[in-house]
Amino acid sequence: MKNDKGSRILLHVLTPVITAAVCLGAVILAAVPFSDKLKVYKNLVFMDDLKLSPDSADSGLVIRENDISTEHSGEYSDTGEIIRPVFAEQYAVLSCSSLGNDVPVYWGSSRELFELGACQSSGSVLPGEDGNTVISAHEDTFFSGLSKLKEGDTVTIYTKYGEFTYTVTKLIEFKRTQNKYVVPSKESKLTLYTCKKDVLGSSDDRIGVICEPAEKKFYKEAE
Repeated sequence: MKNDKGSRILLHVLTPVITAAVCLGAVILAAVPFSDKLKVYKNLVFMDDLKLSPDSADSGLVIRENDISTEHSGEYSDTGEIIRPVFAEQYAVLSCSSLGNDVPVYWGSSRELFELGACQSSGSVLPGEDGNTVISAHEDTFFSGLSKLKEGDTVTIYTKYGEFTYTVTKLIEFKRTQNKYVVPSKESKLTLYTCKKDVLGSSDDRIGVICEPAEKKFYKEAE
């Protein structure tokens, strides 16, 4: 009987404490401005913060490297089916004369993937879809020649389901905390960007290009 009485007293004491803690947590969460929540969402979707995240996120990462041909020998069509990649899969090759060698493009982003090629934000659309296709890479490796691009240059993305050519229409420069160029859009475009080179270390400035679709060719038979 004494133990039951003691348990009831303890329960009466702890209940208001637990309730108060839960209410306090709810108040704190509600007080976070919506703009801050949106900023966190954008950082998760658009890769800048992912570049700096701990490598623990790569633990057990399964990388799929595909042989993407840049010389399709089959027939083409104006329309076709988009083949969606899985995370950490190389789904495309990006080709541009100013970049030198062809650049492998991976779906999603992590430290390990940025060492292997360019990375496309999984929050952006695939080539051939309507919207903003956002791809970035390190300025000292795969996008070292990105600053050489000028208006009128062409960029081609080769995938297993088609080839998509774009024309550079705008050179851009923005801060790491600014997301206006990498957010989803109604108009179809390709956004390429990288860090602005800084001899003193890591830079908060980003440079890149906006490209408009010039030609869309789906493969009648996907590779």
